[in-house]
Parts: sequence; structure tokens; C-alpha cells
Amino acid sequence: MKSTLRLILLFVFFSLGINQLASAQTNNKSKLSIKEIMTKDFIGHSPRSIQWSENSDKLFFYWNPGDAEIDSAYQISPKNLSPLRIDAKVISESRPDRGTFTRKKTHKLINGRQGIELIDLKKKDTLLIYSTSERIVSPQFSFDETKIIFTVSQNLFTWDRETGQLLQLTNFQDVKEETIRSEKEKKNDQDKWLEDQQKQLFPKLSKTRSRYPSGMYGYSRGTGQGRSGGPTVFDLDGFSVYNTKLSPDNRFVSFLLRKWAAVSAKGTKMPDYVTKSGYTEIRDTRSKVGSLPGEMKMGIMDLVADSVYYLDLTDLAGIFDAPEYYAEYSDRELKYKNAKPVSLSGPFWSEDGKYGVMTARSSDNKDRWIFLLDLPEGKAKTLDHQHDEAWISGPGIGYGGSVGWMPDQKRIWFQSEVSGYSHLYTVNVETGDKKALTSGDFEVYSPYFSSNKKFWYFSSNEVHPGERHFYRMPIDGGERVQITSMTGSNSVSLSPDEKHLAITFSFANQPPELYFQTNKPGADAIQITDGRSNEFKSYNWRIPKFTSFIAEDGVEVYARIYQPAPGVKNKAAVIFVHGAGYLQNAHKWWSTYYHEFMFHNILTDNGYTVLDIDYRGSAGYGRDCRTGIYRWMGGKDLSDQVDGAKHLVQKYDIDASRIGLYGGSYGGFITLMAMFNEPDVFAAGAALRSVTDWAHYNHGYTANILNTPVNDSIAYAMSSPINFAEGLKGDLLMCHGMLDDNVHFQDIVRVSQRLIDLGKNDWELAVFPLQRHSFTDPDAWTDEYKRIFKLFQNTIGKK
Repeated sequence: MKSTLRLILLFVFFSLGINQLASAQTNNKSKLSIKEIMTKDFIGHSPRSIQWSENSDKLFFYWNPGDAEIDSAYQISPKNLSPLRIDAKVISESRPDRGTFTRKKTHKLINGRQGIELIDLKKKDTLLIYSTSERIVSPQFSFDETKIIFTVSQNLFTWDRETGQLLQLTNFQDVKEETIRSEKEKKNDQDKWLEDQQKQLFPKLSKTRSRYPSGMYGYSRGTGQGRSGGPTVFDLDGFSVYNTKLSPDNRFVSFLLRKWAAVSAKGTKMPDYVTKSGYTEIRDTRSKVGSLPGEMKMGIMDLVADSVYYLDLTDLAGIFDAPEYYAEYSDRELKYKNAKPVSLSGPFWSEDGKYGVMTARSSDNKDRWIFLLDLPEGKAKTLDHQHDEAWISGPGIGYGGSVGWMPDQKRIWFQSEVSGYSHLYTVNVETGDKKALTSGDFEVYSPYFSSNKKFWYFSSNEVHPGERHFYRMPIDGGERVQITSMTGSNSVSLSPDEKHLAITFSFANQPPELYFQTNKPGADAIQITDGRSNEFKSYNWRIPKFTSFIAEDGVEVYARIYQPAPGVKNKAAVIFVHGAGYLQNAHKWWSTYYHEFMFHNILTDNGYTVLDIDYRGSAGYGRDCRTGIYRWMGGKDLSDQVDGAKHLVQKYDIDASRIGLYGGSYGGFITLMAMFNEPDVFAAGAALRSVTDWAHYNHGYTANILNTPVNDSIAYAMSSPINFAEGLKGDLLMCHGMLDDNVHFQDIVRVSQRLIDLGKNDWELAVFPLQRHSFTDPDAWTDEYKRIFKLFQNTIGKK
């Protein structure tokens, strides 16, 4: 009995000791717990999928005001603003944006489950005009609205509304068989570059086994039988065809062709260790940066002459100076011998069918052209050419950027950063005359016409880089009238009759909610929803102070800061580094980093000062900020963190020896660069899902900023943390999901091996076997942020 009692007492004391140790490690003074804020429904539910009815008498949305498992459908009306729960079918039957209309809106096309449906909106009749088990793409009315045009299996069809005749206009086929040669037979320059880099970084590999398994990556083609009573067979000859369009006069079919490089980019194999089968399974994921551009061209089919020819882009491409960085390489020619490969979009036809325009982007994304299309001659005339020695992008300009026709059908509108900020411009397709419709140190977002085409509607950050408001402006430019007035983000859905605004509004400490406002400047915005949970509302969430500081090169850098109460302040600080690079977080609206926002409140409750910086490369501040990281990620974007640390010391009485930082993805990359290159500034850091070597990230993002490893190895050497691991002095935590198919787990494994080889101490790696790039499991979020909190408490948090 005594021995049993002794064991019980020992167990109690041991348990108390463990609890005291855990308490000493964290000692959280906040009323919030990390586990609580990471709970799935802790914040509550914001309304989503906001949609007006066609006649503007109802506003629909999905919402969950309580703790239901799923969102429910709701509606309000301008006459009754109380949310009414409805059947979701009401919304699907009332969506004005579903389908394609005739100009006078007498008929509508819907690509439904049955097939293509033609709806007579006056008679309320529905006619099924075409049905197939294959995918139907882009049904639309012809220019004269006598036919319905659609694509099936890459080929263009028309259906005559008068006769019901179905006609196939194109017959694209692969006539020959061909297989891409084995990568074992031939490696591209990118493969060779990566292999050489591996040998330099990890000499041990040459003594073990190759990291480049062989395999065949290819494709095969079927055979065609030539003409068989339909349109002439067009041999694709290894190209893919898409964006097939009929010209307004019904004579020409334009189509885009793309062929990938002969040696294709190799995908990455990602092991999945925790599987249902119990066996390790291999997943195929993206390729690495360095993909070859391949070939793209536009074909023109003359249906009358039964002939095919190709668009001549000589007027666009020409011979250009090579990029400026070529001068740093002694083996480079400073002039291109051949025109740059381009990607094409369009054509976009004027409403009178007289003119068609297209856009082209160079494969290195340093050039964008808008050109006038001459289909009969197969020629292109440049209307606007943007060149950026870094890369072309910005609101309304990057991939998916908009080009449209002005009401006079002689001018097109587009956005350009030629002034340093993304603004609206027009160009006359006949005269070439250009005009800026907006200007200033702000950006324009999502412009569109009023229904009478007398005004523009758009959003901008003119008031402050961290605010978004809704504006109206005359069609040819002039006074911009600000319609919304609430400080924060005002995302507007305008009613079809343009009398009312449905505003999804949020502030820094307030999640998005639905507001209703009359379409007049200064009108009151009436709150419709409040989806916050009682648990969320029980805490007094801080409003961070919106501030800025001057960086070492004289540029104003925007930030927001969380400050503890004077009696709690511990003189330690944490800098948060947002992800994505081109993203904004030091703004006045609810952050997509809402977990971090809540975590920062916990840190502040525990005495830490928290600084959240929109470093160089962030969105919302124009071209120079966007491209400030060109060829050197970890340059100005890192020095902005260092200048932020100095700002904390000089203005907020922070101990310079007690500053840490953390962030995920790009923020994790900056954390590693900071810990390796600025070890005397940052004593501790937590790097989450970090890029450790840009030569191993994807092509679309990385090649814009750093070019490619083969062409610009200097940029990759300067920008990759793995090359600077020897500089680590402070305490480093790294966290990574093993199923991350964005920043591969391989990234963090490689840098871990470097730290081992270099004999570094005071670092640790936390692995999350079931998590991808964005964590979805609340338990994983909780575990990760407990580790981050513990890191800061045990390092910079100690007095």
C-alpha cells in the first residue's frame, strides 16, 4: 500500500514538474491561447458569393451567422435590409452573370449540364441546341447574332438560329506520330546547371548515388485520314490549338498554336510518407524554374479561299538589345540575333466588327505589345509597347490584364505602368494617339463602364496606400468622385441598375461584413451582417498603428505596429514578414494573415512590440516598389527589415539585441536570409515553408524576378539562402509541410543538410507530414505557432 501511494505521489510531482516546465517555456500572459485562435470557427463566418438579381430588386449571398456546418443562402432587398434565409435554388435561377446575352438581351445562352441551351427571355422558352458527352467551350452568339459559335475538342462549330444547321468550321488533327526523346539521351542546360550546383553544395552526393533518376517523358499522336466530306484537315504537327474564334464577317477563323520545347521541363517527384496504404507513395508536382519557351504562333483560316496562313509579327518583335544584365557575362551578345518568342492573346473585336486587337508578351516578360490585327493581310500594327528591364506586371497589366473598346469603337483602353503606377490609358487604333485617363501616385484596380458608357467605375488606393475606395469618373477622364467613405477595404458589387452598392467591408481588426449603400458620394453605408463569433467578440482586438519609416536609400516604407501597454512592455520586438513577395499586408483592412494578426495580439499581450512591414516588392506602391527585388531577392527586401529594426530601436525603445522575425513562404525565405546575412541584427527567427534555393522554385514566378539560372546565375547565387547558411549565429526554427507542392519539402531538407555539413548549432526543423503549403489542420497550426512562441520566449523574451 505504501509503495503504491509512493508511486502515485511521484507521478503527481512528475506531472506538476512537466506542467511547470511547459509554463516556464511559454508563460503566456494573454487571455487568448494559441490553440483557441487556431480553431476553425473561432473568428466566425463572413458573407460570401454576393450577387445581385437581374432586375436589382434582390441581393443574394451565402452566410453562416451561427455554428451551422455549412453556409446558407440569404437575400435582402433595397426595401427590406433584414437578411432572409432562402432556398439556394433561388440564387442559381436569378444570377445575371450566368450565360451570354444578345445585345438587346432578348435571348441568353447557357452552357448547362444538358448542353448548350438557348433561352428566349420574353417567352421564357428554353431550347436545347447541342448536346455531347465531350466538353463544350465558350458558346456565344456570332457578331450578327444569326449563329451560335462554340468549340468541342479544339474544333469550332456554328449552329444557325434560322435553319438549325450545325456546321463544323475546323478540322484540327495530329497526322504524324512523334515521341519526345528521352531525357536520358539529352539533358537540357537547366538540368546540367542543377547537377553542377548539387555537386558544389553537397560533395557527399558524388560518393553515394545520383539524384537524377532516368525516365521517359513524352507523348504520342493519332493519325488523320485527310478530307472526309468536312473541312480540310489541318495537321497540328505537334502544336496544341486553342482560342479558336470566328471573325465578325464570318469569313476568317483565327486560332493560336503552341508547341513546347523539344526537351520538356522535368516535373519533381514528391514522396508522401503518411498514406492510407501504409506504403510511401510518389506524387508528381511542378517543374523547376528554367523552362524553355517553346514556340507560339497565330494561324488564320480563310473559309472562302480554303487556305491557312500565319500572322506576321515582324512589326512587333524586330531585333532588340539584350537585357542589361547580359553585360555582366563576358560570353553574351548584347544584341538578340532573332526575335523574342511571344505569347499571344485575342483577338478582341470592336462592337462594329471593324477592328480587332491582340496582345503579345515576350517569353522573358520584359515586353508587352498591343497591336491592331489585319486578318486578310495577316499583319500586326503596334499600338502600344511597354518595356521593363525587370518584368511587365502590375494591376490590370500582368497575365489576365484587360484590354477593351471605348464607346466610340475607335479607341481601346488598357492599363500601363509607364508613369510608375498602374493607370488607365486609351489609344486610337486609326491615328495612334494615346491619352492618360488617370494619373498620380496611386493605382487603379478593376475598371469597367457604367451601363450607359458615360462613366468609369473602378477602385483605387488614392486616399492612402492602405485603403481601397470605389470611384466614378467621366469616360474620357476628369474628376474622380469617391463614392465609398469607410476607412479600410471597400469591395463593391454594383447593382445592375447602378442605384445601389453591396460593399464587402473590413477594417484591420474587423473581418469582412456586408454593407448596403446608395450609389451616391457620402451616403451612409448600412451594415447588414455580423458573422463574428461570441468568442472572437469577447477580446478587445488591437488596431495596429499605421506608420512608415525611411529606408537606407531614402524610400518611404509603410508598416503597421502593435504596441504593448507600458507596464507590460519587455523591450523585445518581433518583425513579421508577409509572404508572396508581391502582396500587401501593412494596410487598413482585414488581413489574409488573420492567424498571424491574432498571434500578434498574443505577442503584444506578452510585452512584445510587433512590426509588420510592406517591404520592397510589395503590392500597392507602384512599379519601383514592385520591381525593387529584381535580380536580388534578399537585397532591398531584406535591408527594409534591417531598417525596420533600427526604427524600432530609435523610436520605440527596443533593445537592439532582442529582435526576432518570422514569416512563411517568401517571409520564410527572408527570415533565412536575415538569420544568415544579418545575424547581428536578428537574434532569433522562425522560417515557415521557406524557399531556400530559387533555382528549385517554379518558372512563372521566379523567372520574372531572377531570369533563369542558366542565363543569370549571379542573381540566383545572391538570392538563395542555401549559399549563406554559414552565417547563422542566432536561434533558428524551421517548419515545413512534407506535402508542400508549392515550396517543396526538398528545399528545407537541402538547407538542413548544409547546416549539418557546416556544423551549425541552435537550429531545429519541425516537420508536418500531412500538410501542404497552406496548412489546413488546426492542430498543425497550433503546433507550429506554439513552437514560434516558445522560440521567442526562450530567446529574445528573456530579460
